[in-house]
Amino acid sequence: MWFAGIDWADRHHDTVVIDEAGRKVAQLRVEHNPEGLKKLVSFLREIAPLDQIACILETNHGLLITALLEAGLALYPVTPKTIDRKRAASGAKTDLIDAYLLAKHGRAEWTDLRRLDPDSPTIAELKALTRDQESLVQSQTRLVNQLTACLKVYYPAALQLFSKLQQKATLVFLQTYPTPQAAQAATVEQFTMVLKQAGHTTAQKVAPKIYETLHQPHLSADAVTIKTKARLMLALVAQLLPRLPQIAAYDKEIPELFLTHADSQIFASLPGAGKRLAPRRLPEWGDDRKRYADRSLIQALAGTSPVPEDQRQLC
Repeated sequence: MWFAGIDWADRHHDTVVIDEAGRKVAQLRVEHNPEGLKKLVSFLREIAPLDQIACILETNHGLLITALLEAGLALYPVTPKTIDRKRAASGAKTDLIDAYLLAKHGRAEWTDLRRLDPDSPTIAELKALTRDQESLVQSQTRLVNQLTACLKVYYPAALQLFSKLQQKATLVFLQTYPTPQAAQAATVEQFTMVLKQAGHTTAQKVAPKIYETLHQPHLSADAVTIKTKARLMLALVAQLLPRLPQIAAYDKEIPELFLTHADSQIFASLPGAGKRLAPRRLPEWGDDRKRYADRSLIQALAGTSPVPEDQRQLC
């Protein structure tokens, strides 16, 4: 058996191969492009039959992983912290050192490593959708935080008008009345019309309360601050508005795809899973039922105990 530690990066990948006795057999650096990955596979094939080489890496997804799986290599992902603990006290770190440490770890912990099996198309799609939506939500949260900070500087009353900023009615209202002065000059009827057009379901009930709140005493910023921060607010709102239907589209597609998987009922039945959590737990654990058959893992999935760190980071 041979063990190939592959340290991956955006532009290149370093590989170190050792044998069963721990002797270094070869090393190679390839570029992250089709030619480089073909060269890597050929390099490994010259050392031994591919089914006799265990490739140890710190990732379980991406173009490198796809290329190696298609070539028929056996891949064994490990967490980055595993290799961090194996560095010398000096903490010296190079790509070649990391590749060598990965190979050594594979040889030493061979019986405990879990081979990476490709996801089924449904799991792969569900995993991509849930992770992509999470990125969009995180981006939305950053924008909401910026908008909140902006309004505190020149338009604090706006933060009292709605339960949350990341909704269409709030954002349209801010676009229509970008300054406290513009809002104070409007009537209850105008507020009602704007909210109705934005899809607010209780516009007639909310509009008078908004009018009353805006006409209470509030701290006022100077003219320059109002002018500049109103411009920033409009820029943030313009970025937030299109994210609402984009995220909503994911919310519609993810549950529909989740229900097509044979194990959807297992995850949906977990205590506390809910309609949102269950479709996100399934793709992170994959198709292998053995992986979540253990009671402790079921409890972790249900949120009653933490998922083990080594398994969580490889999801």
